[in-house]
Amino acid sequence: MDNLILSNEKNNVLTITLNRFDKKNALNTVMYSELCRLFEYAEQNSAIHCLLIQGNEQCFCAGNDLADFLQHDGSEEFVAFKFVKQLAAFSKPIVVAIAGPAVGIGTTLLLHSDMVFSTNDAKFKLPFTQLGLCPEAASSLLLPLKMGHNKAFELLVLGNTFTGQQACDYGIVNHCCESKVLLSTALTAAENIAKLPADAVQTSRKLMKKSTQAQVEQAMINEAQDFTRLMNSDTCKSILSAFFK
Repeated sequence: MDNLILSNEKNNVLTITLNRFDKKNALNTVMYSELCRLFEYAEQNSAIHCLLIQGNEQCFCAGNDLADFLQHDGSEEFVAFKFVKQLAAFSKPIVVAIAGPAVGIGTTLLLHSDMVFSTNDAKFKLPFTQLGLCPEAASSLLLPLKMGHNKAFELLVLGNTFTGQQACDYGIVNHCCESKVLLSTALTAAENIAKLPADAVQTSRKLMKKSTQAQVEQAMINEAQDFTRLMNSDTCKSILSAFFK
């Protein structure tokens, strides 16, 4: 279970690498806890000016580990909710590199990021309702704001798969590039951001997010309540259990 999340600090950039490739970087409780720790470290460390999140040139994140859902008894807050709250409250720029699958949280975390680079053939998917669940990470608010209700409904409720190029057209991704240059392109962008005056960058980012911050916080509260209720429903448990038969 060690080294499921790798981190490296250089040139005022903290690079976080998802490193569970045998499970397509599906996030489990251990990984979420480490992400929370790293985000807190980056928030408190004045030497870190930018965060870079990546997998490798073939895989980003297949979403939540479904086994964790089945094991969760509802007695305490699901650690994924703690992570998305930290993600939304984070004060420094976030750059993300996407290749291969970007499922569930692998897509919704991008709505809180500042620059996203993807391969053209990356596969984005928000399969919440197909699992008997509902949107999370304030995606029920942010995705309609970004692309309108109808297109957001198609992605969030129908769960249609879309490519990196489509994600770029939707405004979720900044730029598409070939897989062989994905990680270097994202790192260069993060380092360029980190070279700028940190206070000016973080103040600008804060001002851009200020008008929706309270709405985002409330959306996360609402989503967490319904997500937890649905996660404990017979319908959801039956769907998730079928994956392990």
